[in-house]
Amino acid sequence: MTRAFALAVAPNGARRTHADHPALPMTPDELGACAKACLDVGAAMIHLHVRKADGTHSLEVPDYTAAIAAVRRAVGNELVLQVTTEAVGIYAPAQQIATVRALHPEAISVALREILPDAAHAPAAEAFFEWLWQERITAQYILYDTEDVAHYWRLRASGAIRPGRHWVLFVLGRYSKGQLSSPADLLPLLAAWHGGRARADAENDATPWAMCAFGPREAECALAAVLQGGHARIGFENNLFLPDGSVSPGNEASLRALTAAAVPLALAPMTADALRELTR
Repeated sequence: MTRAFALAVAPNGARRTHADHPALPMTPDELGACAKACLDVGAAMIHLHVRKADGTHSLEVPDYTAAIAAVRRAVGNELVLQVTTEAVGIYAPAQQIATVRALHPEAISVALREILPDAAHAPAAEAFFEWLWQERITAQYILYDTEDVAHYWRLRASGAIRPGRHWVLFVLGRYSKGQLSSPADLLPLLAAWHGGRARADAENDATPWAMCAFGPREAECALAAVLQGGHARIGFENNLFLPDGSVSPGNEASLRALTAAAVPLALAPMTADALRELTR
């Protein structure tokens, strides 16, 4: 039997530009073309970063509106379109929340440590989490380490994050020069995840998890995650290399490196609609 997994593309991130790779999509039209190419090799979701006119990171609503329209023209509803709220040291939690409320997108990603950096931000963050759930906007909570995982489970225990309508993303490493992730980096995060679930008496909890990794072992890390029952995010945001160490010609080639290894193991990428069902 074949088991399906969700394959997401993170095609650009907030920091890289055409100087890093000429095929890294930055404009709305480039994002649309990338989305179509990645859909054709198995992506179910695109993790969308957008840029200002000068190429720098943006959470501005008009920049997002143009990019979302271009991606929808290219792929319709065949990809889940996930809006990032990443601050990059520029946007405060209130600004991140305001952008999402204005856009009302299908899906978002949000780092717990950014949106809820301290107790003073808890009321606004928790009201935001509840609004996302009520509005049926699929959230992906980004967890960087075991403390983030513990924080997530505390929020679940308190009811601040309700069951359903969300999933989580484990980040294997940091956004730092020379970061190289290893499949072993997943193990402490999974131990904390399953341990937190057991302590919360939530063994039957069906919250899905995914991971992203840095460096040429990205596909290897992703395959390890999928074999453990998780899902994968691949792309130029975190890594420009193929498993053999050569520079990837494009995001679709990076995704293909994972699917080529997964399919012989009876693992196949799911559709966007299957992902929507998984995280509903």
